[in-house]
Amino acid sequence: MTDVYATLGAKDAAAAATFYDAVLSTIGWAVRDDFPGWRSYSKGGGPDGFTLWLCTPFDGAAASVGNGTMIGFPAAAREDVHAFHAAALAHGGTDEGPPGPRPHYGPDWYSAYMRDPSGNKLSIVFNG
Repeated sequence: MTDVYATLGAKDAAAAATFYDAVLSTIGWAVRDDFPGWRSYSKGGGPDGFTLWLCTPFDGAAASVGNGTMIGFPAAAREDVHAFHAAALAHGGTDEGPPGPRPHYGPDWYSAYMRDPSGNKLSIVFNG
C-alpha cells in the first residue's frame, strides 16, 4: 500500500467521477476506492503507486483551484496524450494546450494540458 497521493476538490462529485473515469481509463487507471462524495484512482485501480483522490471539500465550502497547481500524468505513447486530451474535452474539460511537442521542456517532451469540470489543471506527458 502507498501513501503517495494528491487530492483535488470537486464542485460536483458525480461530474468529477464521470470525467475522471473516462480520462484516466485512457492511460490504464481505474477506480481504487469509492465513498459518498469521494473517489480515488490509481494505475489499474491497485494499491501501489500514486493515488489521485477527488472529493467535495470537508469544510462544506465551494471547491476552488490553486493558482499554479497542476497534476501531471504519465503517458506510455504520444497516442495516449491525444486520447487523454480528447476524453477530457468530451467529458466537460477545457483545453489549456493541445497535444504536441514542448521542446522547451526537453527534446522528447510531448504533452497536453486541460482543466477538469471543477477547474483543476491537469497535464498528460509522454517523455519518449
